[in-house]
Amino acid sequence: MIPRFLNRRADGVWEIPVTYRSGMRVPGRIYATERLVEEMDIGVFEQTVNVACLPGIVEAAFCMPDGHRGYGFPIGGVAAFDTKEGVISPGGIGFDINCGMRLVRTNLVRGEVAPRVEELVDALFERVPVGVGGTGSLKLTREEYFELLRDGMVWALRCGYATEEDLGRTEDGGRADGADPDAVSRRAIERGIAQVGTLGSGNHYLEIQVVTEDGVFDRDAARTMGIDRANQVVVTIHCGSRGFGHQVAGEYVTSFLGVMEKKYGIPIRDSELACAPFDSEEGANYFAAMNCAINMAFANRQVILHRVREVFCDVFRRSVKELGLELVYDVTHNTAKVERHTVGGIEMELLVHRKGATRAFAPGMEGVPAVFRGTGQPVVIGGSMETGSYLLAGVSTGAQTFYTTAHGSGRTMGRREAKRRFEGSQIKKKMRKRGIYIRCPSDSGLAEEAGGAYKDIEAVVEATERAGISRRVARLDPIGNIKG
Repeated sequence: MIPRFLNRRADGVWEIPVTYRSGMRVPGRIYATERLVEEMDIGVFEQTVNVACLPGIVEAAFCMPDGHRGYGFPIGGVAAFDTKEGVISPGGIGFDINCGMRLVRTNLVRGEVAPRVEELVDALFERVPVGVGGTGSLKLTREEYFELLRDGMVWALRCGYATEEDLGRTEDGGRADGADPDAVSRRAIERGIAQVGTLGSGNHYLEIQVVTEDGVFDRDAARTMGIDRANQVVVTIHCGSRGFGHQVAGEYVTSFLGVMEKKYGIPIRDSELACAPFDSEEGANYFAAMNCAINMAFANRQVILHRVREVFCDVFRRSVKELGLELVYDVTHNTAKVERHTVGGIEMELLVHRKGATRAFAPGMEGVPAVFRGTGQPVVIGGSMETGSYLLAGVSTGAQTFYTTAHGSGRTMGRREAKRRFEGSQIKKKMRKRGIYIRCPSDSGLAEEAGGAYKDIEAVVEATERAGISRRVARLDPIGNIKG
């Protein structure tokens, strides 16, 4: 049943009016089909309303079609704040800062890879550490790690883990400006310094996929993005800033709670929405630390891509060039970025929070790599390990959400409930029968990520198209998977 307080604003767009609760500065807007709205728990709407009460917010508090209850903001939450009057909130970014998706194309096809998928997945499982607290093969000094935090993928390029082309195919060139390691605690450094090149746990994964037979929806755009045939093999990487980002977020939540009311007079409606004025010392320090975590995540995914290239070259005894192992795009979904957007006919400088939501710039926009100026920014959104992923593109009508779309399927149940309902060993057997070979640290972790614990990726993608915030380019189905 659709909640009574929701008004239908347009096809696939619902609004919580600003009169719904005292203190709302803007309405809440939910982007979803009726089916997806009915599946959302009440916490999604309550959190969206709380976000709409934050100082300096403009236009609306948004929630994407994959939205579900999160920490402070709903996962799938989007909010833009005036940089002079507004706030910055760790709860609007997430604890896994710059968790993101990376799509890599190859010249290989299903017939070449399927017979060797077990060999590939086993080798990748050995070369890319997974699990809680996993450590990578890089032994960095403190000075080297500080360089990584300041420079992101530029550091990876200097060290031989990246190419110029990789940087050109990454959001913001793989480097967030304004990163300052002095804004980061010693504990955060200790947690992150050994985790570069690691996948982590939970819903993070490294997946070998194929373009489905009928899964190319825009052939011109797909060709521009390097997807040029059915059954083509691609690789997706989904991970973020690991323990480093988690430590940064947790520490600044505590710090902000100490100054919100006492120093800045901001009411604490929800402690998970701890915030500080963006134009303040505390806000500036968090932004500098957050940008370090953004750069950590970019470098982390790049080192993983380097390992992927090594494994594919070893298994197929061909070079990176011969295999066509090229980065299509790397897009983030847990960030806050300073951008210029038009609100009420006035161009404004805004701090756009995207928490479990993906930037989706339209054709012709500055910030989209030149090669994609005609197609719009590539967007990679992941489904569950049992259902596949989608390659989307940004559209001009995306201005309504500050050019933002969904980031994945979105959960329908918590991890504890999923472990109660599903059995990891059975999931593994079922997936193998469907031609999907999977490696993971534990069967219990696999149960948490069962397909039944997630929304229908088809419904989520349909909702983004109906609402005009992104469009389909290609569908990608898994044949090999490494779960964190």
